[in-house]
Amino acid sequence: MKNKTLTRTELVNCFARQLLLSQGRSTLLVEAIIQQILYALHAHDSLKISSFGTFLVHKKNERTGRNPKTGKEAVIAARRSISFRASQILKDRVERKMSQAESVREAQDPEGEHTI
Repeated sequence: MKNKTLTRTELVNCFARQLLLSQGRSTLLVEAIIQQILYALHAHDSLKISSFGTFLVHKKNERTGRNPKTGKEAVIAARRSISFRASQILKDRVERKMSQAESVREAQDPEGEHTI
């Protein structure tokens, strides 16, 4: 399975095309959305986007770790990390798309002979 990175530029182009916005306005829209997400995470430690998922901020305390190369102990500073939990609606949509793609592949290659 291949990973895909969705860049800000791709989002800007998509919004410009689908919403008939200029590149400038589309850029402002993308930046505003990202800023709102960052603000919500900073202020509330979680953000739920309906039908999409939940971003959670986890506070990790300072701890003692070990350098695997030297074996020397080191203090790992306290930090905050972010996780994402997909909603059931998003999971269902992804599963449905994968099932549809598999059906198309089977229709194109009914005997299961895959070519590389």
